[in-house]
Amino acid sequence: MNDRVAFTMIGILTLVVVALVGVLMAGGGARPATLDVAALPLVNACLNTLSAGLLTAGFMFIRRRRIVAHVCCMLGAFAVSTLFLLSYVTYHYHVGSRPFAGQGWIRPVYFTLLITHVVLAALIVPLALTTIYRAWRGMFGRHVRIARWTLPIWLYVSVTGVLVYWLLYH
Repeated sequence: MNDRVAFTMIGILTLVVVALVGVLMAGGGARPATLDVAALPLVNACLNTLSAGLLTAGFMFIRRRRIVAHVCCMLGAFAVSTLFLLSYVTYHYHVGSRPFAGQGWIRPVYFTLLITHVVLAALIVPLALTTIYRAWRGMFGRHVRIARWTLPIWLYVSVTGVLVYWLLYH
């Protein structure tokens, strides 16, 4: 596979993921209950927590030049994040959006977290895919240059995902 094909596929996959999530968020109410998804918000928060832990461990491993452990953690974080996305889409397909009930000073805090989380979550899709692609192809110099951006953004998305869950459901 050449770079042009890979980046075209990354672009198409990004558009599909972002459009699907956007449609679900803008689509309004819940669908007829065919599946009990009540536990999925907690599952999603746990998946985000696990992703953040794997990303942190992967960073620590690469700093210590433990390449195999780094690769395992980063691919694990990608797998966990993919499971999160599937769970998130499933939940919102069945339930729709949940309005934020908090009042006072916490509202602007919540919406600031939510907006930055959503924007950066959309950005992390092509960043993560490109970072993984470059490592897979052995383009380690280019991998490191983009990973310096991908890691902190991905960590922010994972951590703020947990915070958004906590503010919305507790």
